[in-house]
Amino acid sequence: MFPVLSPGFKIGPYEIIAAIGAGGMGEVYRARDTRLARDVAIKVLPAEFVHHPERLRRFEQEARAVSALNRPNILTIFDIGSHDGAPYVVFELLEGQTLREAGQPSLRKALDYAQQITSGLAAAHDKGITHRDLKPENLFVTSDGRVKILDFGLAKVAVQEDAATISAQTEPGAVLGTAGYMSPEQVRGEEADHRSDIFSFGAILYEMLSGRRAFHAGARASTMHAILTSEPAELEHVALDRLVRHCMEKSPALRFQSARDIGFALEATSGTSSSGV
Repeated sequence: MFPVLSPGFKIGPYEIIAAIGAGGMGEVYRARDTRLARDVAIKVLPAEFVHHPERLRRFEQEARAVSALNRPNILTIFDIGSHDGAPYVVFELLEGQTLREAGQPSLRKALDYAQQITSGLAAAHDKGITHRDLKPENLFVTSDGRVKILDFGLAKVAVQEDAATISAQTEPGAVLGTAGYMSPEQVRGEEADHRSDIFSFGAILYEMLSGRRAFHAGARASTMHAILTSEPAELEHVALDRLVRHCMEKSPALRFQSARDIGFALEATSGTSSSGV
């Protein structure tokens, strides 16, 4: 079990400097890698969850998911291990702020961020990884303008094993994700694939372009009902409005079928957006 981690505490070769933040999937600290003389971020599973099978499974699943992805727009994992029976994961240390904290970007930045997000999603989807909790809090904008996709704790990972595809199992009917960014199929507790991420991306892009949430009706239940039955107000830019709505079709079969297709559409649209707004 980990004690409360204070500056100077050591986990293997990593010396804790300060706490960065905490959430349901772990506590994150700034630490010093004494071997390579660099600062890193280290996430540890809270002590009370070490013997909670589902929490432990999701924590380890995130590590496996991220370690399979070495892309500019996805958080890089450096190391994984355990200390006194408790698991930890070591990531690159990012300087900047989440997309939520950054506020509404300019049109140019919004399109740039959107392209970077689709690039990261395409890489994840190519590896059979569906994020399932894409939202502004899980997108980090570094000080040099690079967008990183964070927190694969709810990711669905499909891998090839003995010529059969298996995936991380979720209890049937379980509703996973964040109200306001879940796809309709997630709201209904149905099977979610990469097209659920595309719906979530559409909600995020809508918010970047308009400054308001696509689906926000106060209470969680009302917001989820809006996802199933409502459409957000139109955007001023016609081509971008059409692109966003294509991402947020209620039926997965009617959406863009890949993040790479969205990237192509963004490229085609960006040529008209600068003169059209």
